[in-house]
Amino acid sequence: MLSIPIDISLPRSPHIVTSLPGPRAKAIVERDRAVTSPSYTRDYPLVVARGEECMVEDVDGNVFLDMTAGIAVTATGHAHPEVVQAIQEQAAMLLHMSGTDFYYEPMVELAEKLAIRAPFPNGARVFFSNSGAESNEGAIKLARYYTGRSLIVAFLGAFHGRTYGAMSLTGSKTVQRANFGPLLPGVTHIPYGTHASLDYLEKQLFPTMLPPKEVAAIVVEAIQGEGGYIVPEDGFLQRLREICDRHGILMVVDEVQSGMGRTGRLFAIEHWGVMPDIITTAKGIASGLPLGAILSRPEIMTWQPGSHATTFGGNPVACAAAIATLRLLESGLMANATQMGELLQVGLGHLSEQFPQVSPPRGKGLMVAVDLLDNEGKFDPKLRDRILQKAFLRGLLLLGCGKAAIRFCPPLVIDSDQIEIALQILFEVLAEVSC
Repeated sequence: MLSIPIDISLPRSPHIVTSLPGPRAKAIVERDRAVTSPSYTRDYPLVVARGEECMVEDVDGNVFLDMTAGIAVTATGHAHPEVVQAIQEQAAMLLHMSGTDFYYEPMVELAEKLAIRAPFPNGARVFFSNSGAESNEGAIKLARYYTGRSLIVAFLGAFHGRTYGAMSLTGSKTVQRANFGPLLPGVTHIPYGTHASLDYLEKQLFPTMLPPKEVAAIVVEAIQGEGGYIVPEDGFLQRLREICDRHGILMVVDEVQSGMGRTGRLFAIEHWGVMPDIITTAKGIASGLPLGAILSRPEIMTWQPGSHATTFGGNPVACAAAIATLRLLESGLMANATQMGELLQVGLGHLSEQFPQVSPPRGKGLMVAVDLLDNEGKFDPKLRDRILQKAFLRGLLLLGCGKAAIRFCPPLVIDSDQIEIALQILFEVLAEVSC
């Protein structure tokens, strides 16, 4: 393994010292191709050695500005010292003692903190998992258990994970579902985010094919993530809540990507003042350690002992990291997400005015996206992919989503100088591809 001194701070802007990928990165990529699953998606040959705040260094000493946060995971930045300290201290005392069968305080403490912060009137019950997909699997089970109903409504463009139940809810890309059937029965997809979609649900599906008295849950992302960072129309989520109330359907809100401070609120649904029945979360909850959670109104989480469990969910080290993460989010990082997100959207708006290939930006906080368009104003995924590659060569890490979108989901510690650096690199890339 390559040894890198970690007492040397990384620069706060990109610093490329080799061709990309460098020689050590090339060698590791070749080793990877020989032994790991080809199902992994790698947008460009980045081989990371270490990270610090919003910067990552590869094995050849190249330094990149990270606008991905490991897919919206490292909320407090790479290797935040307070999170690292919490991990080290907990690891020295207890690595594992399955919360399914035993008790330990970090799990209880984190559940208490999440319960009082959940947007429910009377606190929450919490079940810990290992990931967003696992949280969504559990939410399906909980909704069916509580309601005694079997049917579920989900949305086109949604991404809820790749395990069977979560994949059955997912409606993002055919590659995520192809050749894996049969999937979970009883799931119906409708278009996302518009009142026309809810009209279709109420006026067409409910009277003809989807008896509302048999629908256990409507599962929705407050802001669609993988589907393109799509913000719903005004009133959409409020109306969805009303439909659920009228028919006794549970409203399950997937906050795996949008939650844990990314939009400037702990949960994105809070921007609309809507109270869900169940929330699923993961990604940014523990700043990089594997942890997810299901939060529900207390009266809903009534399943009996043994009906749902997990060996590793709520691991004490992951819980310690999450407690530190929550403290940092509330001590300034959520406010920074709001401020830097506004700055980012203003800058992307200027780029949209300068380059017709770039749509106006959308999003909340540091969950922002733009679409790339061709000369006819249609989605241009090939152009988007070219931009991702060229940005990588300049030291800027970006990810795609949706049909032709670039998502911006940096660590919430990003500052205004780094926002400007990212925008300048993107300007240079756009100028090059526009020639």
